[in-house]
Parts: sequence; structure tokens; C-alpha cells
Amino acid sequence: MNDLTQETRLTVSRLAVPASLEAPDAGPFLEMVRIGNAVCLADAGHDDLREDAEEVFGFWQDQTDWTQLGYVAERDGQILGAVKILIANQDDVSSVEFDLMIDPVHRGEGAEQALLTVVEDEARARGIRTIQTWTLHRPDAPGPRIAPPTGYGSVPADDPQTAFLRDTGFTLEQVERNSVFDLRADFDVLEQMLAAAQTVAGDDYRLVMWTSPTPPEHLDGFAYAISRMSTDAPTAGLAMDEQHWDAARVQRRDARLKAQGLTVSVAAAQHVSTGTIAAYNELVIAEDHTGATQQYGTLVLKDHRGRRLGTVVKCANLLRWRELVPESPRVSTFNAEENRHMLDINEAIGFIPASYAGAWQKLLS
Repeated sequence: MNDLTQETRLTVSRLAVPASLEAPDAGPFLEMVRIGNAVCLADAGHDDLREDAEEVFGFWQDQTDWTQLGYVAERDGQILGAVKILIANQDDVSSVEFDLMIDPVHRGEGAEQALLTVVEDEARARGIRTIQTWTLHRPDAPGPRIAPPTGYGSVPADDPQTAFLRDTGFTLEQVERNSVFDLRADFDVLEQMLAAAQTVAGDDYRLVMWTSPTPPEHLDGFAYAISRMSTDAPTAGLAMDEQHWDAARVQRRDARLKAQGLTVSVAAAQHVSTGTIAAYNELVIAEDHTGATQQYGTLVLKDHRGRRLGTVVKCANLLRWRELVPESPRVSTFNAEENRHMLDINEAIGFIPASYAGAWQKLLS
């Protein structure tokens, strides 16, 4: 093998998760985090989606409910990109999720295809034919666009991540809007919207709020509500497995969130007569409270829609959050473009678009 061939050789290897971020072998893991943040900044055009290394590391510690695998592509000792693969640990799983991250300065050098091949091999080895991933896009990107079959939203056709996925057999199934809310704005509108929505909801529902971990009396109800996210939220043409949740899984999740260094506030609407958690909203932030807040789950169960419960839990949690974490400047959230009801609530509150995400799917031969 000549020197030129040796210099351009690309290798893919399994990511070793270190015992700690200070361990001698933590370098590749830290580089994966750095590349992930660089991709978010380059593709979305803002830094609101940045993750701390401690936050990412904590998520990898407990794999009871999810199998999480990582691979890195490198050349001459330099990591060009990485992929994270997520597989639900349940018998009826039918899809694999992955996050393909190529350092923006090394796009188009072959790491994309090498890492995608690993994903496809892992899926086939498990007898799974559907693989899914997400891409980020700036809201003001020029040029032609493509839309999903839903007809709601679009992504730039010329973005490199779009071109690569289309060329490798993926189809765009859904577009999500990433919106942000200024936590330093006047909150009068929130108080007014909350009062009006609670009037519509009436005495059939009570507002309950907590900071993680979940109180024992709400474990079962919250487990059921989270499980409905996989069935009641808009999923377009994506193959979504129903997630199985119970109180023990909620407790494992709470422990993982703590290990990630996250502060989590939950606002929920509880149906008084049945005790069902009919709607919930989660706001989350890493240890650096001066960064952007992330909204995790927001859902109103199908049987309880039409009572303005989405407005209740969103507004109540935002009002609570400014008291809990006054340093955070804004909230970032994602919603499917076809979820007009939730987007209407966000827009009325004051959320504005910041970027967009494409949901892609491929059926393996």
C-alpha cells in the first residue's frame, strides 16, 4: 500500500463509552459531543440545541430501556464524524433511530456513507427493516425545497444532509418546526391565556406541577401519559412503535435525567374523576442555567382534547419556569408542521420559528 492510499484510508470503529469524562479514553466520546454541537450550529444556524458533555454522557449510562450504540469514522487519527444508534429494548420493535453527525469541515469525504452502512448492518442483524433519522435546516435557506407527503412544511433540497439522504434511498416523511420563546418578555399574555383556558377546562381538571423526580402518587398516571406520545402525537408516515411505560420506567428515566444534570419541571392536567394525567408539558435545562431551555414532551391525550388543556399546561409551566430558572433566556421546542392546534397555541404565546427539522425514513431491502 503506498503512502497516499494509507493517508486517505477511512476506518469505522465502535465508540467506547468511557468510565468518566476524565478517563484517559474519553477523547472519542468528547469529540462526538463536539461534532454533534457543531452540526447543530451549522445546520440550524443557532446554538440553542447545544448539549453539554455531561448531559450526553448521563444519557448513555442506563440502557435498560434503550440500546444505544456509537461508531466513529476517522482518518489518520482524526475523527471525521460519528453516529449514535438508538433501539428500543422491547419485543415488538420495528425501527431503528440514528443520528448521523459529520464534522461540517469534513462533509463529503466519505464518512457519511461509511457510518450509514454501519447503521444498516446493525438494523439487519436485528431483523429490523426500517431506519429513521432527523436533519436540521435554517429557516431562510434559499433555493428549491421538498415537502413531505403530508403537504405540511418543507426543507431545502440543496442542503448537503438532504442531498445525501435522498441519494441513499431515504424519503422525507415529516417536517417539524423548531420555535423559540423569549423568557424575558412580558408574561401578561401567559397569565391571561392560562386564566381563560382554565375557565374552559372547568372543574373536571386540576393543575398539578412538580420538579423531577416524579411524586409517587403521579408515577402510574405519568407513565401512561408518556406512553401515549408514541400513539397520540402526529407521526405522518413514520413507522412508530408503541412505547411501553410503567412506574418503574418513569423512575429510571428520572434517575437518568438526574445523572445528566438536568432540571425538569412538569405541568400536568389531571382528570379529577379518574385521576388520569390528561395533558402534560416538560421544560428541561442543563446545569448551565444561562443556556436555552428545552421543551421535551407536550401532549394532550386524544380523549381529553378540546378543553384547552394544552394551553393550560404550557402557560402554567412557563410561568413556573421563570421562577425556577430565571437565568435562562429562552425556550426551544419542536412541533410537527401538521400539528396546527399546538402551533396555534405556541404562536399565541409568542413562540417564533428558529429552524426546521426533517424526519427521514428508509425501508431496507
